[in-house]
Amino acid sequence: MSRKTTMIAAIREAIDEEMLRDENVIVLGEDIGELGGPFGSCIGLLDKYGPDRIIATPISEWGFTGIGVGAAMRGKRPIVELMYNDFISVCLDPVMNQAAKLHYMTGGQVKIPMVIRAPMGTGRRGAAQHSQNMEALFAHIPGLKLVCPSTPADAKGLLMTAIRDDDPVVFLEHKLLYPQKVEMPDDVAPIPLGSANIRREGTDLTILTWARQVNFSLEAAEKLAADGVSAEVIDLRSLVPLDWDTIRDSVSKTHRVLIAEEDVKRCGFGAELSAQIMEELFDQLDAPVRRVAALNSSVPFCAELEDEIYPNPERIAAEAAALLKELSLIHISEPTRRS
Repeated sequence: MSRKTTMIAAIREAIDEEMLRDENVIVLGEDIGELGGPFGSCIGLLDKYGPDRIIATPISEWGFTGIGVGAAMRGKRPIVELMYNDFISVCLDPVMNQAAKLHYMTGGQVKIPMVIRAPMGTGRRGAAQHSQNMEALFAHIPGLKLVCPSTPADAKGLLMTAIRDDDPVVFLEHKLLYPQKVEMPDDVAPIPLGSANIRREGTDLTILTWARQVNFSLEAAEKLAADGVSAEVIDLRSLVPLDWDTIRDSVSKTHRVLIAEEDVKRCGFGAELSAQIMEELFDQLDAPVRRVAALNSSVPFCAELEDEIYPNPERIAAEAAALLKELSLIHISEPTRRS
């Protein structure tokens, strides 16, 4: 059986079920008490679990993230909710130098079973300080795991796994995916980290992507199908650890790769993916890996300019067409700008 639900509702379900299952699970963050969180992830949980477990904090990301690290060291399983992933800049020390490193620095004597949840992404007109995609930063820090779901079912299953993990997990959720209602099974089980999801099978081209760009890539694949191109769309969903086996098998089948990400192109996670594929799967490639990503710019407040800087289905399809055109496999006219 299944039902339609939103990603934010699925996240709330995961938190609720894990708090019911394990009394050591606590939540810390701004406005998560009576208001239920900035986006509603904790609605109803204060009444159910009380203020000792649903801990509304002052506007001090450095302070309550540090509290989360300390609580994890003492056996709790804290879920730290940042209002936006942009605000990691004010609490990077407890994340990068404490949560990510204490297990290593103590020779395995200390575990940090901690989840850091944060909304990310453009499209909500939040401008430069509330719209960034920061997965490349977190992926670069040894000791952190990193998840970027695209569906309610994945958000719930991966969050359940992240809460049970003994390592710190950064869980990034695209804001524009929160309200979208899609089908979700009634019996979602924990999803292992490091497992990608093949959202559409294909034979001509592999599109690697995550978060909101999964939806855009699926739209692009439909456009390509109309021109006779079979594109395989892989939702990585877990960036660290990475499902390299699924990537390798797909590239070995299609021999062409396009990476679609919403982060800026310079030094983005897609650059690391591209480098790894070129280094380890070079003999499987019929063409260089291509990337489609946001422009190297801060996010504008102007809606029209914001929509121009990050990839959309038309840009993804155009990059795929250019990749295939190099091999004389397809002829597609230049795309029109998206209105």
